[in-house]
Amino acid sequence: MDNNEIKSLIVSILEEMTEPKSSIESKENQHSTVSTINPSQVETGMIDDITEVDIRKQFLIPDPVDREGYLKMKAKTPARLGLWRSGPRYKTQSMLRFRADHAAAQDAVFSYVSEEIIKEMNFIEVATKCQDKDEYVTRPDLGRQFDEENTEKIKAGVKPNQKVQIIVGDGLSSAAIEANIKEILPSIKQGLNMFGLDFDSESVVFIKHARVPAMDQIAELTGAEVVCYLIGERPGLVTAESMSAYIAYKPTVGMPEARRTVISNIHKGGTPAVEAGAYIAELIHKMLEYKKSGIDLKEVE
Repeated sequence: MDNNEIKSLIVSILEEMTEPKSSIESKENQHSTVSTINPSQVETGMIDDITEVDIRKQFLIPDPVDREGYLKMKAKTPARLGLWRSGPRYKTQSMLRFRADHAAAQDAVFSYVSEEIIKEMNFIEVATKCQDKDEYVTRPDLGRQFDEENTEKIKAGVKPNQKVQIIVGDGLSSAAIEANIKEILPSIKQGLNMFGLDFDSESVVFIKHARVPAMDQIAELTGAEVVCYLIGERPGLVTAESMSAYIAYKPTVGMPEARRTVISNIHKGGTPAVEAGAYIAELIHKMLEYKKSGIDLKEVE
């Protein structure tokens, strides 16, 4: 086999592994269209990013009975429908996409929010008792507590008895914070201003190795009336950039989880950060008005 034949074989294999990009033009290739890869791309290692394909539009089933109906169903969910198979196994490109999304989820859990973002946002940076990511994953209890040094740092850096205290935590996805925080904080601030409220931008706390109940201890240390905690969600195979907002009126250590109000799936494919920020501001206003949160707030709305 000469060099040209080898090159052609490589191109053929990579075409099978690459996600569809162009529109379907014939019945024979209705189940999958692939991007064109030329030899120069192969030689330089430049192939399309498999994670850039929208799986809601991807359709790999050959000769479907109701193609349009299937695509309509897929458009409503990011679930992996219509992947097809080769014998009992998934097709190569489906397996590669699964592994790529799984790798992104792992990276989100075990990586850290960049110091540049923390400094740029002027956060007060503290850490829980967890020493590293492994301990954070295996010891949730330590992710809810602060040692004496970090406790004093919170007391010294945060203005006491504020109406609204904003907290940011890496949680289980640092990628979620990096993707959303620059848009959601200004949105919350603007929304609160409409209600004659505000939060101190110089007192926003960033928690490293953070679990949700860490907000309760900060509330007790600062005397804040309402605490809003923006934290990275556990990533899945759909996105690693999803953030949640946990909001509570005068939270206390050991309180029932039912006292928290939660807004989840804050990301570009779910509730956009700007939209979520406006809704969070409205919820904070209601909590201050009714002096309740969680299920208690639902009962009076």
